[in-house]
Amino acid sequence: MSDLLFEIFCEEIPAGMQAKAANDLEAAMVKALGEAGLKAAETASYVGARRLVVTMSGLPAKAEDVREERKGPRVGAPDKAVEGFLRGAGLDSLDACEQREDKKGAFWVALIDKPGRQTTDVLTDAIPAILSNFHWPKSMKIGEGEKAQRWVRPIQRILCVFDGAVVPVKVFGLEAGNETEGHRVAGRGPFTVTGWDDYKAQLEGAGHVTIDADERKRLIMDGATKACGDAGLELVEDQGLLNEVCGLVEWPVPVLGEMDPDFLDLPPEVITLTMKTHQKYFAVRDPKTNKLSAHFVTVANQQAPDGGKAIAAGNSRVLSARLSDARHFWDNDRKTPLSEMADQLSKITFHEKLGTVADKVRRVAAVARNLAPLVEANPSKAAKAAELAKADLVSEMVYEFPELQGAMGRYYALEQGEDAAVADAIKAHYKPQGPSDEVPVEPVSAAVALADKLDTLVGFWAIDEKPTGSKDPFALRRAALGVIRIVLDGNFRLSLRKEIGFVACQSGYFWLCEDGTVLKNLTGHDTFEYGSGEQNRMVATEILPSILAFFAHRLKVHLRDEGIRHDVIDAVFALGDDDLVRVTARSRALQAFLDTEDGTALLAGFKRASNILNKTDDMPEGHHDAAAAVEDAEKALMAALADAGPKAKAALEAEDFTAAMAALAMLRAPIDAFFDTVTVNADDAGLRRNRLLLLSDIREAISSVADFSRIEG
Repeated sequence: MSDLLFEIFCEEIPAGMQAKAANDLEAAMVKALGEAGLKAAETASYVGARRLVVTMSGLPAKAEDVREERKGPRVGAPDKAVEGFLRGAGLDSLDACEQREDKKGAFWVALIDKPGRQTTDVLTDAIPAILSNFHWPKSMKIGEGEKAQRWVRPIQRILCVFDGAVVPVKVFGLEAGNETEGHRVAGRGPFTVTGWDDYKAQLEGAGHVTIDADERKRLIMDGATKACGDAGLELVEDQGLLNEVCGLVEWPVPVLGEMDPDFLDLPPEVITLTMKTHQKYFAVRDPKTNKLSAHFVTVANQQAPDGGKAIAAGNSRVLSARLSDARHFWDNDRKTPLSEMADQLSKITFHEKLGTVADKVRRVAAVARNLAPLVEANPSKAAKAAELAKADLVSEMVYEFPELQGAMGRYYALEQGEDAAVADAIKAHYKPQGPSDEVPVEPVSAAVALADKLDTLVGFWAIDEKPTGSKDPFALRRAALGVIRIVLDGNFRLSLRKEIGFVACQSGYFWLCEDGTVLKNLTGHDTFEYGSGEQNRMVATEILPSILAFFAHRLKVHLRDEGIRHDVIDAVFALGDDDLVRVTARSRALQAFLDTEDGTALLAGFKRASNILNKTDDMPEGHHDAAAAVEDAEKALMAALADAGPKAKAALEAEDFTAAMAALAMLRAPIDAFFDTVTVNADDAGLRRNRLLLLSDIREAISSVADFSRIEG
């Protein structure tokens, strides 16, 4: 068994592409070797600013020989059939074949011995194919003809060593060798290597390159934390920035720098984003005040002779220039009231079929006012916050830093004397923007965030721009999940159906194209309590059911981590309930019940009863008559139903779904006994009718909790 070392050495690879590229390259090589019958004991991949590395240990020198059997024609078949069979099998005569028999008689079987290929031969063929077809999110073409490369950045060297010897790989006009390069300044090399251990020792020694990305991250964090700690400060951790900086340096050396403290009067988000976006610096806080300090941490790519003083000073000057620009934007923006900024939103198109951002703001303000009582918010404050929520989109600061939309609006609102709840809602209305993002919990913030997301969903549904497959260009899945998280976290009780209807009313009963023609008539059959005249007539057969189904699917995704099955949520939604809090509570209780023995047995009993009823052509109407019972088991089941039914109903009305499930569990044993001893389709027509009605009443009682027919198993 031998080891393989493969390296692609090129110009700087964008940090955001590095990790996936390393994993993809490793997977492609494992697959190519596996298809040739070669499997390594261990594989690993490494990536840095200028290199992709794959190592494999325990690779055999060649694949094992294999014997392939190929079935041929019948014995005695025409000569042409036999000749074609031999030609396809690569054989000269039937002497290399065996006769075998099956039910139809004797037939020929070709025995083809295939010698295993040498590992070096497999690599020589596989690596060029892998590199030529390798996918990068963005790549560039370098060179022409045989030397043409399609790669993320120009490749300079290829290193491929197996069992200490160079593998003769040739791709993009480059021939693989056994040399690599180290740090551009501190240890360029080149270095001749014989394998992974030698490669690692030389690069991390004289080459001044830390190969492992995780080790570089550790060095950055440890060094930055220590530099801050020695100065009595704390590092502001940022995992995204750490990942990016790790991909920019080969020999990380954190350096603590100092900036002009006058810039600390800028909003902290402006300072940290300027550091992060433009300079890749880490922010630093003062632990005594928990506020930003007039310091930063930059990560140098080498150990400076002066300990990094010159590096810190140079970076401080660059940061000052960047922050001076930010101060200019900040000062200019504060001269314009948010209300005047909001007036300019009519110049920004939200979507060509949905109007301007100002049109959206008008709709969101009306929806937020309507939602406010449901989330215990002040309607006027909710409407005001919605009217100002998008205003900072026209500010100079947000133009420079789009990530600060909402956050800057909050600062401008506070500067101009707006209520704190209004200002906070301006910042929070975009949230949550991802699964780990916080959810707005303050009432005014929740009202505006819900209104904004519901307006987006209804609008894009109305113009038939729903998500398809993996494509979701308008982030509608995120919007729906945001609504779900806000409603559940706040325990807000609202009807999705009514709120979606109200949102639709804000644009009238139809949507207009830019030229004023009707794009899609939304006139339907349902009437909502909002608006007047034709505005009350909303779509019932297209938009509303589709959006509700979309919410059901997103709720499945949200609750999946809790172990709640998709069919359980389907069973609850099938009841027509559109209160997300109630649907979720019922789903959790139902899942817990189905995980018990009683739940499993009751589900089986329900399905058995349903199967009998579904096969009955002349199903009677009405309810069973307890006085007409004959068998002890049917009497017992009727008595149990008479006891459990009202208890379950009362529990459901009180929204105590656990108690409702417990009441239904009382039916488990009587149902089992009934099916074990009672014949439903009795010869006596009266008994048959009463027993069918009993099963119907049981199905109805169980279905009051959920549509058990939708539950698998």
